[in-house]
Amino acid sequence: MLSRLINFLRACWRSSSDRYVHTCSDAAGRQDGLLWYKDIGQHLNGEFSMAVVQANTLLEDQSQIESGYLGLLDSGPYGTFVGIYDGHGGPETSRYVNDHLFHNLKRFTADQQSMSVDVIRKAFQATEEGFLSLVTKQWPTKPQIAAVGSCCLVGVICGGTLYIANLGDSRAVLGRLVQATGEVLAIQLSTEHNASIESIRQELRSLHPDDSQIVVLKHNVWRVKGLIQISRSIGDVYLKKAEFNREPLYAKFRLREPFRRPILSAEPSICVHELQPDDRFLIFASDGLWEHLSNQEAVDIVQNHPCNGSARRLVKAALQEAAKKREMRYSDLKKIERGIRRHFHDDITVIVVFLDLNLVSRASSVKGPTLSLRGGGLNLPAKTLAPCAPSTELGTT
Repeated sequence: MLSRLINFLRACWRSSSDRYVHTCSDAAGRQDGLLWYKDIGQHLNGEFSMAVVQANTLLEDQSQIESGYLGLLDSGPYGTFVGIYDGHGGPETSRYVNDHLFHNLKRFTADQQSMSVDVIRKAFQATEEGFLSLVTKQWPTKPQIAAVGSCCLVGVICGGTLYIANLGDSRAVLGRLVQATGEVLAIQLSTEHNASIESIRQELRSLHPDDSQIVVLKHNVWRVKGLIQISRSIGDVYLKKAEFNREPLYAKFRLREPFRRPILSAEPSICVHELQPDDRFLIFASDGLWEHLSNQEAVDIVQNHPCNGSARRLVKAALQEAAKKREMRYSDLKKIERGIRRHFHDDITVIVVFLDLNLVSRASSVKGPTLSLRGGGLNLPAKTLAPCAPSTELGTT
């Protein structure tokens, strides 16, 4: 009799547990090996999808989406903020930007009680100065932090206006409906700062006319001073302040000749776009995605499938291309551990923001859903949640 009761209780527990596993909330996103994803969520101006796949030993990509008040103390205009921070040399800078840039933007928005190019530029400058202070403080004990930096891509939707600000080679692409054909066209909104682009090399040469080695072709890759591919970033202080380009910094980062003016810049390129009825969605992604997919390929993938899982679908498409380039199966690529995985692809972060025309057309003073989410699982609460069953959708398991 007792054994029957125990078996009955066990069966009830399993049933209850199974129901919980399959219905537990993914408000904080889900983890599947090296992949973290949030297939669908709601922001002030529509829906969004978000995914991150890790390749480095330490995740160097950081990201966030924030929606609601853009000022401090629940004040100021309402809007949606998207940030993609592609770190290099380590995760310290991208983590710092993830922790401080949006707060700085809210501070300057509160000062002006509005969103503007000036607010965004000041937020970038404050973040750069804050990281410089951190490097100065840690230099005596951790000098290598002077050689850590991050690309920085930001999108802000506020009152029907889209602001895109960029440092480095992450990319923001708009999907716009062409009424005459019914096709959705890919329009790149961000300006990239990579030495592989001829105009960037020309810009560097014009800024440094006395330096014949400002850009160098090394192993068939154009690099600034033969060291780094991007010309603008947060961090990389060793190429901005001469006092950090010396011992005890590793010799491979130290320049032979002293420099008087900063070699790299932290001044973002900013684009302002008034959203139109035919603007359907935005794809924000780190360079890891664009290394394998063209703008139009990415837009076609989003357009030709349901909104749910869009970001994860883009990540999968990029990984399939990475596997194909190495003449291996996608399923085998997924078995490769972080660190070693970096030889096949970079960290990849994707945020797809869908635009609801009715919501976008509202004034920035109309309150909507509040959202704060960070990519890569950094948003998970300290208390461990019951595990969600891994999803087989999109073939990611």
